[in-house]
Amino acid sequence: MKNHKTIGFHYGYVIVACCFLIMFVIVGLVMSCAGIFYKPVSEELGIDVGKFGLYMSLNFLFSTLTLSFAGKLLEKYSSRIILTFCSAMIAATFMAMSLFDAVLQFYVAGAVFGITLAFLLYLGFPTLLNRWFKTRMGVFIGICSAGSGIGGVVFNPLAGFLITEYGWRMTYLIFGVVTMVIVTPVLGLFLRDYPKDEGLKPYGMTELHGTVSSQLNRKQSTGEGIEYAYAVKMPIFYGLIVFAFLMNATATLNVFVPTYMQEFQFSVEQASFVASSVMVGVTIGKVLLGMINDRSTLYGILITIGLGIFGLVLLLMGRVGITLPIIGGFLFGWAYAGVTVQTPMLVGSVFGNKNYARIYSNISMAIAIGGAIAAGGWGLLADVTSYGFIFIVGIVFLVLSGTIGLYALYICRKNMRQQYV
Repeated sequence: MKNHKTIGFHYGYVIVACCFLIMFVIVGLVMSCAGIFYKPVSEELGIDVGKFGLYMSLNFLFSTLTLSFAGKLLEKYSSRIILTFCSAMIAATFMAMSLFDAVLQFYVAGAVFGITLAFLLYLGFPTLLNRWFKTRMGVFIGICSAGSGIGGVVFNPLAGFLITEYGWRMTYLIFGVVTMVIVTPVLGLFLRDYPKDEGLKPYGMTELHGTVSSQLNRKQSTGEGIEYAYAVKMPIFYGLIVFAFLMNATATLNVFVPTYMQEFQFSVEQASFVASSVMVGVTIGKVLLGMINDRSTLYGILITIGLGIFGLVLLLMGRVGITLPIIGGFLFGWAYAGVTVQTPMLVGSVFGNKNYARIYSNISMAIAIGGAIAAGGWGLLADVTSYGFIFIVGIVFLVLSGTIGLYALYICRKNMRQQYV
């Protein structure tokens, strides 16, 4: 097989570009731009915004249900075919939404989004990058996952302009055409399942060494890792499910940051600056956390959890002035980024590559469940307590997540020492 050092350009970079395109366009349009349609669509349908927004709850629900078997499908069948088909389904659903005239039709669309995003958002790019890269995987996971945030920044104002000028129906149609014409053909033509499909070894294969320290963070060479049947019997498997749940539950606090800031008599504009600082932290944090995890998963956990806690503390000091919350929002964004960067990297370090797709699909179910439950749960809890209180609970969640993550690495290190010493 060829090695990436001998050919100058490794096909793994094409895989990264495809994964980034999925996150930038598809996830950016479906998830990051969903809210801008709520008001115009609900007004035309004559329903409450909350009733219309239930289609996104169905999105989370069906992602959770699909993730229970999605990993097995990705191991058994071609990822290229599955992801290309899911992209086409997203495109067709967007185009169909331009014709909808009843809220139940949007609920069906939410279910379709959930099923397809289980592959495109939660499982696809971590699985493919885990197959194609044995070094620098963290930075590529960071770059790809950052695509959804960048997509939100680009497409939200574009969607606002299109809705204003041409209406929400035409905007949905345009989103569908963009997905069908740009993303779907690219995935069909350029995605590959494994490096061997191109006569290659995974990127960085020859740079791995057999030491305990390197294997701790790179237990991902071909065929190496823990069997799925054995992994699900390990207590730490369920510990990482709790880790994923708590991380995404904490990340959903982002939704309540603007309302929280307005309680301190800050203007809507000032509150939006704090909310924007969170998204800047998310985007930058995803890339830098990936780079940090390439060096040490331990440092990645410490920075993700530490900055997230510090960020929430600064947000709780919002009465002092606007500066501290802006800084706090940026730092909290790193914890948010950890959901899609730290979680897959930690799972790879602990369980390896052998049955990564199946193992991660089960753990990532907790990400979807955490988002679905916490999105409404935080609001209900804030109604009977305060927004400050739910931020304090978020700090507790991060402490628990960090403890679980550190213990998982301790177990991993202990097992690796037994194997190599």
